[in-house]
Amino acid sequence: MTDTLAGRPWFGPLLRRLHFYAGLLVGPFILVAATSGALYALTPALEQVVYDHELHAPVTDTRLSLAEQIGIAQQEVGEASALTAVRPAPELGDTTRVMFAQDGLGPSESRAIFVDPGTGEVRGDLVAYGSSGSLPLRTWISNLHRSLHLGDPGRLYSELAASWLGIVATAGLVLWILRLRAARRAAAVAGGAVAPPKRRRTGYRRVLSWHTTIGAVVVLAALFLSVTGITWSKYGGANFSDLRTAVGWTTPSLDTSLTGEGAEESGGHSHGGGATAEPTGLANPATFDGVLAIAQRVNIDATQIEITPPAVPGTAWVVKENKRSFPTAGDSVAIDGATMQVTDRTDFAEFPFIAKLSSWGIALHMGVMFGLANQLVLFALALGIGSMVVLGYLMWWKRRPTREPRGLVGPPPVRGALRGAPWWGVAAVVVCAVAVGWFLPLVGYTLAAFVLVDVLIGVVRARQRT
Repeated sequence: MTDTLAGRPWFGPLLRRLHFYAGLLVGPFILVAATSGALYALTPALEQVVYDHELHAPVTDTRLSLAEQIGIAQQEVGEASALTAVRPAPELGDTTRVMFAQDGLGPSESRAIFVDPGTGEVRGDLVAYGSSGSLPLRTWISNLHRSLHLGDPGRLYSELAASWLGIVATAGLVLWILRLRAARRAAAVAGGAVAPPKRRRTGYRRVLSWHTTIGAVVVLAALFLSVTGITWSKYGGANFSDLRTAVGWTTPSLDTSLTGEGAEESGGHSHGGGATAEPTGLANPATFDGVLAIAQRVNIDATQIEITPPAVPGTAWVVKENKRSFPTAGDSVAIDGATMQVTDRTDFAEFPFIAKLSSWGIALHMGVMFGLANQLVLFALALGIGSMVVLGYLMWWKRRPTREPRGLVGPPPVRGALRGAPWWGVAAVVVCAVAVGWFLPLVGYTLAAFVLVDVLIGVVRARQRT
């Protein structure tokens, strides 16, 4: 993309001004999100250490049935709590997680009882959150990262940070490319590799060198974190979901209704023998073993799974794989608890590519796709993004006019770039701004505020000069 029209630049100065104001005004939100995100990236590993007693148990030669383990957990919680799901021990040395609904818990929270599958010992009693099953430490850090513990109003901060992060990173990337092109033209610099900061530079130039170098390293990851973060946001995330629905990119959902036509008859999947009590469709502990055995004959072969009894009459039991690490396992099956027949199934291998991509993106963002390596990379990237914000403010400080008593900070890039733009350039900028503002409402509102403030400052300064 050319940066000039008849020798007069406009695109670069416009991006420079956008990059400056967005970084200046939204930088604190991005810094908080990056700092809390760096901490969150390590929580999967931290959980294994902090909750080692609850998550793990000595390996034994015996193995209790799920019904026996559930019975032990029910004795622990009493009759006031309703059984909602069971996550069998995924590996030898792990505990089974039996989850209950209980008064006083928040939305998506459950009381988790951790049972040793070999001895029946209750190893722990904690509150778990959401489909990830995060435990208190991870949940606290997650809420800090997502909403600053302010509930739904606090989610606006993270949406603002995620939305503007991608814009600031894109603008910075283009500016970096334009600067390299200009440098090659002016000084015949060969190649396009990222040059390390030059030690002979000092002051503003040295800070700028670090800013551009770190930015060039983390820019693609910043764009990835921005896009995946937006999918969880309130307004932009809703628009993203609507877009996926409109173009058929939705994740296939499991039909758990037992009132629909033609429940699937799966050969060899009927339940036989006296290993479990007569199924009733209710959360009978004895039914879990039979349901799991059927599911394993259909499409459930992962070690990390969750079994969910019917929440309301007329719905099926659900067994689903919840292994987000590579290779991802996301199959699920619905089973009629009264007839022990399979009524529906979904297979991750048959998901649309975009649905798979979304699942992989979320797992990478959460730091669980490739285990500890994923978490350490995310930690470093988050620190890199945070350092970009700090370096940006430091450059602003370094550019201040030292001989002017009122020059506390550096001046913004020169305004008026659009006045030198061709009509199609102005039209393209307006169309892009409107499109982005519609899809990401918080960007639209804040961008309009930036423009309004900038215009008012320009009017006031023009009057002062006259």
